[in-house]
Amino acid sequence: MDANNKRIALVTGATGGLGTAMCKELYHDGYHVLGNYRNKAKAEEWQAKLKAEGFEIEVVEGDVCDFDSVGRMIAEIETRVGTVDILVNNAGITRDGRLSKMSQSDWHEVINTNLNSVFNCTRHVIEGMIERKFGRIINISSVNGQRGQFGQTNYSAAKAGMHGFTKTLAMEVAKYGITVNTISPGYIATDMVMAVPEKVRDQIVAQIPLGRLGGTHEVAHLVSFLASDETSFITGANYSINGGQHVY
Repeated sequence: MDANNKRIALVTGATGGLGTAMCKELYHDGYHVLGNYRNKAKAEEWQAKLKAEGFEIEVVEGDVCDFDSVGRMIAEIETRVGTVDILVNNAGITRDGRLSKMSQSDWHEVINTNLNSVFNCTRHVIEGMIERKFGRIINISSVNGQRGQFGQTNYSAAKAGMHGFTKTLAMEVAKYGITVNTISPGYIATDMVMAVPEKVRDQIVAQIPLGRLGGTHEVAHLVSFLASDETSFITGANYSINGGQHVY
C-alpha cells in the first residue's frame, strides 16, 4: 500500500502496555499509527524507544477527558496527517475502593477517563467517517464490565457503559460502512499486573481455565483484526479475551 494511502489509526492511552502492543501490531499490519498522550516527556521517550525497535509511530497530545482538547487533537491530526479511519478507545485508569469509602473524585476520574473519553473521541471522528462511508471504532472494555469486581464500582460501571455505547452506535452508523465493537480483556500480563505480588498473581492465574495470563500481543491482534476491511460484517459485538475466566 502506498504510504499516502494508508488508513490512519488513532490509539488513545497509547503509552501503556496494551496501547504499545496495539500500536506495534497496527503498524506491522500497514496502518499509519498515531498514539495519543497527555504526558509529553513520557510520550517522547516512548516514541524514541519504539523508533529504535523499527516502529515509526507518531504521537499526538490531547486530554481525552476534555471534549475541546480532543477536538484540537483531531484537528491537528487532520491538518498534519489526514482523517482518522480507525479509532481505538483504549485510555483507562483505576481508582479502586469499596463504594462506602469511595471519594467523589475517584468516581468522576474513572468515569471521565474510561467512559466520557469514548464519547469525546468518537464524537470528533464520527461525522468524517459518515461522510467517507468507512470507519472502525474499537472500544477496550474489561471482563470486570461484564461480571463486576469487588472494589470497582466506578471501573465496572464505566466499562459496562462501553457495551451500551457500542451496541447503540453500531446500529446508528451501520448503513455508512462503519463498524463499532468492544473488546473485553481479562487479566493480561501488562507491567501493572506483573507488578502485583507473585502470590496474588498466582491466585489470579488459578482462576483462569487456560492457566496463564493473556499476552498484550493477543489483545493487539484482535484489535488489528477488527480494524481490517475484512471484518465489515462484524458490528455491535463484544469480544471476550479472558482465557475462559468468565464465560456466558
